[in-house]
Amino acid sequence: MPGMTTATIRIDASLHPLLPSRHRRAELTVPADGVATVGHAVESLGLPRTEIGPVTVGGAPADPGRRLAPGDVVGVAPVPRPQPMAFPRFVLDVHFGTLARRMRLLGIDTAYRNDADDPELVEQAIAEGRILLTQDRGLLRRRALPQGALIPAGDPDAQLADVLDRFAPPLAPWTRCPACNGLLRPVAKEAVADRLEPGTRDAFDAFSQCADCARVYWRGAHADRLDAVVTAAG
Repeated sequence: MPGMTTATIRIDASLHPLLPSRHRRAELTVPADGVATVGHAVESLGLPRTEIGPVTVGGAPADPGRRLAPGDVVGVAPVPRPQPMAFPRFVLDVHFGTLARRMRLLGIDTAYRNDADDPELVEQAIAEGRILLTQDRGLLRRRALPQGALIPAGDPDAQLADVLDRFAPPLAPWTRCPACNGLLRPVAKEAVADRLEPGTRDAFDAFSQCADCARVYWRGAHADRLDAVVTAAG
């Protein structure tokens, strides 16, 4: 239409909870000056870049780098699940200590420090090819970050289920150290006997040890609870 200077963006309803409340509508009108890209226009509404899935313009698939033109009608879908990933490696922000331990329990390569700041998280994600999992929308909008995902706050069981549903990483339960992410290897009881309490030495015969931090593991009183986590994930 002559004189039109705006475009319409329709964001899938499943993504509305990720938007500021003022933008949770079926249609949004944005300026279209022919300079900004479709992706930039969508991000300007508050949707993290990593949560933007397939984009259409006028119903046809479009590249988010396409210039947004007056009169465009843009559709934004969620990221497909399972989401393709080059490497099944993750780094978690400081809010996800329990989630990190559970992911490691399942054998997922999971980096986590409870004192890592935002620049360190982004740097590690880049250097090690990891997907950053966070609750911080602003962190996911950093241009330097190659891959990331917004994980809901709250129950670690629901968080783990969301990660497994979104990424479908290969699982190898009981192969990583829940404390440091190092690989576990079988170890003879005699080799670690001096590190065990007398009751543990008497009651158990099978042990594993972390190749990185040297912690020793066995199937103790907590095994049933951990088995339940593994079973639920499988």
